[in-house]
Amino acid sequence: MDLDLKGKKAVVTGGSRGIGRAIALTLAEEGCDVAICARGREGVEEALAALRKSGVKAFGQALDVADLKALRAFVAAAARDQGGLDIFVANVSAFGMGMDDESWRQSLDIDVMATVAGVEAAIPFLERSPAGAIIVIGTVGAVEVAGPMRPYAAVKAALVPYVKALGRNLAAKGVRANMVSPGNVYFKGGVWHRTEEKNPEVFKAVLARNPTGRMGSPQEVANAAVFLASPRASFITGTNLIVDGALTQRVQF
Repeated sequence: MDLDLKGKKAVVTGGSRGIGRAIALTLAEEGCDVAICARGREGVEEALAALRKSGVKAFGQALDVADLKALRAFVAAAARDQGGLDIFVANVSAFGMGMDDESWRQSLDIDVMATVAGVEAAIPFLERSPAGAIIVIGTVGAVEVAGPMRPYAAVKAALVPYVKALGRNLAAKGVRANMVSPGNVYFKGGVWHRTEEKNPEVFKAVLARNPTGRMGSPQEVANAAVFLASPRASFITGTNLIVDGALTQRVQF
């Protein structure tokens, strides 16, 4: 299916590795010009080189999204460089696992405040697009409790009504907003790869909970996110799409 993304302009935060990189590359393969940011300059430069192999324009900056001023400036610079903005993907997460004050503070700063700041900076540009779309990457931990208490799940849950409100309030302006919530996603250097190496018993126990017998891949999450970002999903907004291989057991009506 042609997703009608050729010539569109996209921003992906945390676009140098994992899910964010897969989203950025898939958008580029569909013909989007893509701007990315991430903390590591080397990772950003390497990802930009990979994006340009698709023949699209790629723009990137190394920054910490917790620096909201720098994040807002990046969104504006990306829109200027690309000549507009059609898609904004908020992907960065602190992935807070500890229950200490600093873990909570980082999670709130990065998962909540940086998502809101990035989205709000993008909205004026998206409103000028004929097919504006916002995608926020969530987690199944926001909809079903499993394991110990963690900031990660709590702060991601706070974004669910925010995305729903964006969908409702921006619909009249032609801008859609959706969330994609992955289950366990495995990739080299990711949290589950590190768990497999450092704590194989925990990894085996978590893997056993997956009905498909495996964890998901960044590409499988990217496929869902890019579809929702595309004009082919033009009547889908305000939703939270679970991409988890039937990991969660809740029934959603």
